[in-house]
Amino acid sequence: MQKMSLRVRGLLNDRSGLAAVEFAMIFPIMVVLYFGVVEFSSAIAVDRKATQVARTLSDLTSQSMTVADTDIKNFGEAAKAIMTPYPPSPLVSSITEVYIDKVSGVARVQWSKGLTIGPTGDVSIAAAAPHNPGDVVTLPLALVAAKGTFVIWSEVSYKYTPAVGIMLAQTGITFRDVAYTRPRLVLCVTYPAAGLSDCAAPL
Repeated sequence: MQKMSLRVRGLLNDRSGLAAVEFAMIFPIMVVLYFGVVEFSSAIAVDRKATQVARTLSDLTSQSMTVADTDIKNFGEAAKAIMTPYPPSPLVSSITEVYIDKVSGVARVQWSKGLTIGPTGDVSIAAAAPHNPGDVVTLPLALVAAKGTFVIWSEVSYKYTPAVGIMLAQTGITFRDVAYTRPRLVLCVTYPAAGLSDCAAPL
């Protein structure tokens, strides 16, 4: 009994292998935290890039006097470059010019074009415009207050799908952002391809 008691006491006092046991318990938590940080960091980066794309599209358009389909595609190429190193194909964006009625203050679409990026990275103009000329849209009150003016409005949507999906849904999360700028060189940016070669207010 004395020998058995000594053996039990020795077993209880034995600390060999303790680090391995602790590591085995902590390792799964460390893995989850690591991938969680990676996923959240990537999601934040994608969200900021989407914001930058929205600002870039409206900014480039507002610096033009007139735009053609080629110009809009070039703006899309700039947006694609901003999304690097993330795949650009989930990116959906649009550029719209809005006129704020000088009497009523109602915001109406002057022209609107959507941009799509294919799986191979090809930038093209969407077949259907996101907004139709003359459509009434809602803008921030600070913009509507400046009646009789035009506003360049860009919209961006990007679906981020995490590689692992430990902390975020594997189906992905969609980030959206908008940006507004005033035409800088002219009263309004015209789009001759749509028959809008002047700044006439939309009906």
